Amino acid sequence: MVDITIMLVCTSGMSTSLLDSKMKKAAEDKGIDVEIFAASASDADNNLADKNIDVLMLDPQVKYMEKEFAGKLADSPTNLAVINM
Repeated sequence: MVDITIMLVCTSGMSTSLLDSKMKKAAEDKGIDVEIFAASASDADNNLADKNIDVLMLDPQVKYMEKEFAGKLADSPTNLAVINM
């Protein structure tokens, strides 16, 4: 059973793939059972509807969408963060 689910959001879902890999490795090294995946900004809503996302992280390219996602998550326990450059 997964302890935490993290969705990384970027423009196309591709630029966060390296970060995705490094985060998975760090979690594995610490014995944390985590699901981490990248999604495009256009597909993020579908993932929020279909999965129990604990943390949503926006990459710098989509930082401008922070308020939009904050509004969507207002009644949700999902944590929202923006990844710094």
